[in-house]
Amino acid sequence: MFNHLGKLAAASAVVLAAGAAQAQDFPAKPVTWIVPYTPGGITDTRSRLIADEFGKALGQTVVVENKPGAGGTLGLEYVARADADGYTIIYGTLGTLAAAPSLYEDLRYDSLADFEPVHMMGSSPNTVIAYKDTPYSTPEELIAYAKEHPGEVTVGLAGIGTGTHLASELFANAAGIELLQVPYKGSAPMLNDLIAGRLDVAFDYPVSTLGHVQSGSVKVLGVTSAERLALFPDAPTMTEAGLPEAETGSWSGIFVPAGTPPERVEILADAFATAMESDAVKDAFDKVQSEIWMMRGQEMKDHVSAEQDRWSQIIESAGIEKR
Repeated sequence: MFNHLGKLAAASAVVLAAGAAQAQDFPAKPVTWIVPYTPGGITDTRSRLIADEFGKALGQTVVVENKPGAGGTLGLEYVARADADGYTIIYGTLGTLAAAPSLYEDLRYDSLADFEPVHMMGSSPNTVIAYKDTPYSTPEELIAYAKEHPGEVTVGLAGIGTGTHLASELFANAAGIELLQVPYKGSAPMLNDLIAGRLDVAFDYPVSTLGHVQSGSVKVLGVTSAERLALFPDAPTMTEAGLPEAETGSWSGIFVPAGTPPERVEILADAFATAMESDAVKDAFDKVQSEIWMMRGQEMKDHVSAEQDRWSQIIESAGIEKR
């Protein structure tokens, strides 16, 4: 009996020692952060800002790599099949993890089974913006115009299934209007067309729209936050516009392939938490009124699961068909 217990203790010690050694050796090379959208948009610029602080805390370079396509799902598919060694992480969002299962027929990943949550980034509201010369300047005026011209008002989508796409669907459904959807591979090309007058309206985050609003290239009609934003004090909320059900925000976080050693996930989470608490990241989030969420582990996994259930119901009730 003593020999048996002794062998078990020795085996446990070996496992613990191996885990500790693995943790001490990690990371021994640069970590690749996959951003599933085009360069220049909020996910790209925000990732590069955080990656700098993340790398400092990790003691290793964090390389941001863009893999856009299919509303961000191509990047998620890529990481779901990557080596589960902690060296590949993905920028996961409400759109790619919570809504995508209800939007795509042939989704090649399982949001809950194929990824391990590392740490949340935060949440951001949407702004409803329009080309500067459109004949409407408020949500109510846009709705009235769209009802008089059904299917003629174009709305840009920064990708099918993205948080901004879902915000536009909620708005149109709540208002009872028909908008002509124009999909893009990211926020940057969508905004370029909006500024040029090739697009009528779009939903995007304050960090992406602020500079264009300030320059007069586009105008902001409203915001999807519960309260008015200090950045756009004259822009009404959806509730003020009579559309409380169109109130929404988009969250994001980082994930690794399922099966990544827990000790490596913890190392990544600790370093990411340090990055999110840095002055550089806090200031950047504050400037565009985005919230930082210090969520990780099981709490984060439960959040993704609950959001998947929530958006499945919203998408079904809105009558959005799978693609």
